[in-house]
Amino acid sequence: MASAPDARAPRRHGPGHDRLSEEHVRSRRAGRRLALAAVFEAEFGQRTAESVLERHLAMEGDVETAEAARALVAAVTLHRDTIDAQIGHAAPQYPVVQLARMDRALLRCALCEVLHSPATPARVAIAEWVELARTYSGEPMRRLMNGVLGRVARELNPNRP
Repeated sequence: MASAPDARAPRRHGPGHDRLSEEHVRSRRAGRRLALAAVFEAEFGQRTAESVLERHLAMEGDVETAEAARALVAAVTLHRDTIDAQIGHAAPQYPVVQLARMDRALLRCALCEVLHSPATPARVAIAEWVELARTYSGEPMRRLMNGVLGRVARELNPNRP
């Protein structure tokens, strides 16, 4: 069953498609980075992820970036317990509480997008978060991220390879 198109998504055809599409991808990518920074900083317990994000957004002029970051941070905060349980299920050898703060923030944000952002195809979210894991944590986390997200995506939709 096909889902309705997202009214906020850029047009997929016609003049300017490439520019709009590139801007959309850039905004989503920037939103992921801002959300990751907020979730990571909140790990230190001084402020909530939402308040950290709002401080970062004070310097952000792109509305789509801000919307993407706010949606992701709100979902991570709301679903944190179930996300942590999914991490534990998908990678029992890596208890969430024993992960480095950055790795924990990366996995929480990534799983949240795969589980709670139906507008983003799982394969797109996985590719984006695997790259962010490589950038912010390194090759071992990139591999763990790929494995965890791949397993969760397969369990969500077992009919797809």
